[in-house]
Amino acid sequence: MPPTLPLLAADTAVCCSPVTGGVLSPDDAERIARTFKALGDPTRVRLLSLIAASADGEACICDLTEPVGLSQPTVSHHMKLLVDAGLATREQRGRWAYYRVVTDALEQASRALRP
Repeated sequence: MPPTLPLLAADTAVCCSPVTGGVLSPDDAERIARTFKALGDPTRVRLLSLIAASADGEACICDLTEPVGLSQPTVSHHMKLLVDAGLATREQRGRWAYYRVVTDALEQASRALRP
């Protein structure tokens, strides 16, 4: 007698389910694309990881230039794109800007294309 395979439970996900679990609205697609576009540069991903890994969850722009090997204006430009995409927040303290990662935005980005 040939071996038999076990039956799958009725609530088991279909193997070929759509990636997003449904069709995205134009507004949702625009928002998600803006997020992924901001994350499409390795320097910006690295900047977010540096901020997230900092002791108090924030970093001064002055502490971000050396690790990525870029000038302060270039790092500020990258950070502006991350802030505009909603992935980081910026707080001005005197002449320095401090940044924090918006963890909810990263969670939404990670869930964006899950079924």
